[in-house]
Amino acid sequence: MATPGRARLRWLPESVPAVALGAAGTLLAGVVFGLVVDTSALVDSGGYLFGAGLLLAVGLYGSTYAIDLEALRADLTGVLAAVTVGVVLKAGLIAGTMLLVFRRPEALVLGIAVAQIDPLSVAALGRSGRMSARARSLLSAWASFDDPMTVLLTLYLAGYAYTAAGHEGAPEVAGGGGGGYLTGLGLNAALLAGVSLLWWAGRRVAGRVPDTGSVRRTKGAATVLLVVAMLVLAAAQQLMLAVALAGLVVRSTVLGRALERAVGGAFLAAFLALGLLLAHGVAWWPGFVLGAAAFGAQAVVALGVMPLFVRGLERGDRIALGLGQQNGITAVLIALTLERDFPGTAATVGPAVITVNVLHGTSQALLARSPRVRWPLARGELGAADVRHSQRYRREADEKSVA
Repeated sequence: MATPGRARLRWLPESVPAVALGAAGTLLAGVVFGLVVDTSALVDSGGYLFGAGLLLAVGLYGSTYAIDLEALRADLTGVLAAVTVGVVLKAGLIAGTMLLVFRRPEALVLGIAVAQIDPLSVAALGRSGRMSARARSLLSAWASFDDPMTVLLTLYLAGYAYTAAGHEGAPEVAGGGGGGYLTGLGLNAALLAGVSLLWWAGRRVAGRVPDTGSVRRTKGAATVLLVVAMLVLAAAQQLMLAVALAGLVVRSTVLGRALERAVGGAFLAAFLALGLLLAHGVAWWPGFVLGAAAFGAQAVVALGVMPLFVRGLERGDRIALGLGQQNGITAVLIALTLERDFPGTAATVGPAVITVNVLHGTSQALLARSPRVRWPLARGELGAADVRHSQRYRREADEKSVA
C-alpha cells in the first residue's frame, strides 16, 4: 500500500516515508506508557492477542491486495521457493548464528520468530523504495505467504528445543501438533470459501440492477462490511492464510483509500504494541544479534537462492529484495505465543525487531543515494524490466493458448 504523498514531511529524505517517523514516535509512546502504567495484565490478555491479530490481518490483506496478479502468476515458482526453501534456510541461518554465539537450544525458536517478513511493514512502506512493480509484488507475496511455513516450523522445532532446554513434556505452542495445523487449514479454507462466495454473489446481484448512485454506495458499503467482518473473524481465530488469499480475490476501487489509511494506522498501532512489550524487559545484546542475523539471512537467500527461481530481475531489484527484511507485528505475535514455553523470547524479539527495521531503513537511505545502482523503476513510471516481463508473460500465454 502507498504512503500518501501529501503525508510526507518536506524535510524527510525520499527514502524515509513519514509513516516511519510516526512509528518511531508511537514506539517511544508505548515504552513510556508501559513504564508508567503496569500493562502486564494487558499484554498477557486475550484482548492484546486479538488486537495484535487484527493488526496482522489488516497488514496481510493490504499486502496481497497490492500485488500485481500478472506478476504473481509469472513468478509463482519464485514465490513458492521463497515461502518454503527460503523460510527454512533463513530460520536455519538465524538459529545457527544464535547457537554459535549463545549456545542455547532456545535459539531454534528465536530463529523461527523472525524468519518471516512482516506483511504489515511491507504494505505500509511498499512505495518508499524504487523497486519495479514485479519486484514489489514478489516481496509482498513473500511476506504474505511465509507465515504458514513459520507455523509448521514452530510446531515441529519447538518440541525439540523445549526438550533440549531441560523441560519435560511438550510445549503448549505445539499442543495441537500436526492435527491442529490441519484443522487450522480447514478453518482457513472455510473462511476463504465463505467470503469468496459472498463476494461473487454480491457482484452477480449488483450486475443485474441499474448502476445508480445509491446502488454504488450500497455495493461499496457491503464490500467494506464484508472485509471488516472477515478481518475481525480472522483475528479472533487466527485464520491469517484466508485473509492473505482473500486479498487476491476481493478487490474493489472503493477499498483503495480506506485500506491505505487502515494499513497506515495499523502500522503505527503495531509499534505502539511493540513499545508496551519492550517496557516489560529488553535483552539488548541477544536482540541485536538476532536482528542482525535475520537481516543477513534475508540477503543470503534473496541474492544467493532466489536468482535460481526468478529470472530477469534488474540489479537494483535484486539488491532491494536482499535488503527487504522487515519485522513487526508478526514477530511480536510469535514471540508472545512462544513466551509461555520459552521465557525471555519477547525480551529478545523486541529489540531484534528494532534492529531489523533500523538496518532496513538505513540500507534504503544509503541505497537511494548510491550512484552505482541502476533502478528499473522511476517513481510512478513503468520501468523497462516491467515492460519486458509483461511482454514475456503475454507471449507465453499466447503460445499456450495456440497449443
